[in-house]
Order: sequence, then structure tokens, then C-alpha cells
Amino acid sequence: MTLRELKQIVSLGEGISLEFKRKVPRDTRIAKELIALANTHGGRILLGVDDDGTITGVDDAAEEEFVLRRAVQAHCAPVVEYTTERIPVADRRDVLLVTVPESTTKPHHLVPGAKNGQAAAAETVAESPGGDGPAYVRVEEMSVEASPESVRMMREESEKEGVTFEFGETESLLMRYLDDYGRITVAEFAKLADIPMEEASQTLVSLAKANLLRLHSDRKDDYFTLAY
Repeated sequence: MTLRELKQIVSLGEGISLEFKRKVPRDTRIAKELIALANTHGGRILLGVDDDGTITGVDDAAEEEFVLRRAVQAHCAPVVEYTTERIPVADRRDVLLVTVPESTTKPHHLVPGAKNGQAAAAETVAESPGGDGPAYVRVEEMSVEASPESVRMMREESEKEGVTFEFGETESLLMRYLDDYGRITVAEFAKLADIPMEEASQTLVSLAKANLLRLHSDRKDDYFTLAY
């Protein structure tokens, strides 16, 4: 990537697939950003760019790459795939472009911390491929904790078999509500149908898997809408 191309990307500002960082944040902070991108649609992180879009560069790209690699290996489960590219922006200063593809092994979870340094953290990842900590997704320009419904949808995306369920009174009530109001959360559906939260969650996810509903991640509460 050329400096001109970099400036064009930066001019777009941060968004669902683009994040600016002055340098690699330590430990779990940068891991969370990569996890969120991998769990959503992929994207890029520009290291050496301020939040306001000022291109400063980093003075030791190799050190930034080392810190990034260590954080990903220690705190992402499964480990997130990514590539890096150095873009010279001034004398001895580079912007580090980190590209994260949408993952085929989502959901990725954050491993909160190590027991005894990096080796122990890497061992924790290896022993817990599903992850013990929270998963994250991108919502606009932010990385937010994924809801249980989002995690369930990610886990089941790779399943090829169809979804079967009985379309009964509860589902009919839900569809009528969505026709009138357009969107519904798990808590709202549980109250509407007078059913437990877990049952409401499972019903909504099943309908989303059947392409009847669409799940929308939100900073406050995820919600579902009709898919048609």
C-alpha cells in the first residue's frame, strides 16, 4: 500500500471494519480488537494512526509486530489469523497495516490472562480452543461483547443441516409483533410470549438460522427483525 492509498483509507474514518491505534495496546486490548473483526466481517487495524486520523507512524515496527503476535497467541482462542504490512510515512517511521479476514473458525473468545507468563497463556489457549472468556463483535466503530445469541449463531453457521421446528402459536405471536413493531429483543419476546429467557433465545436463534429472522448486534441489546 502506498502513502497516498493510506491517506485515502484514513480519510474514511473508523468504522465497522477499520480501527486506528497509535501503537499496539498491551495484552488483551489489542486481542479484543482482532477477535471482534474476525467474528464479524473482517477488517483492518492501522497502527500508527491517532483516533482523529493523524498519521504519526510507529518508530519500531518490528517491536509492534512482536507485541501483536504475543498478544494474539496468548489471548485469542482459537488464535486469530492476520497479516501485516509496513507502510513508510516518514524517516524511520511506519504505519503497520494489520489485515484480519472474517474467520471460518468463529467464534473467537478472549483469554483474560496468563497463569505464569506467555507460555502458560499459550498453553491455556491450546487447552481451551473454544475459549473461556467473552467473544467480541464489531458494532459501528466499536468492539463490543457478543450476546449469547450472537455466539450461538456463530457456532452454528458452519452446520449444513437444515433447521426444523414447529411453527406454533408462540411463533405466530412473534411474527405479528414484528409486523407491527419491526424489531424485538430476547427480553421483550420472553415477556410477550410469557416464556423463559432461554426458550425465547433458542426460538429466535432457530428462526434466524432458518432465514426467517435477522439478528442485529447492538451496543445495548441485540435485536431481531424479519428477514424479508
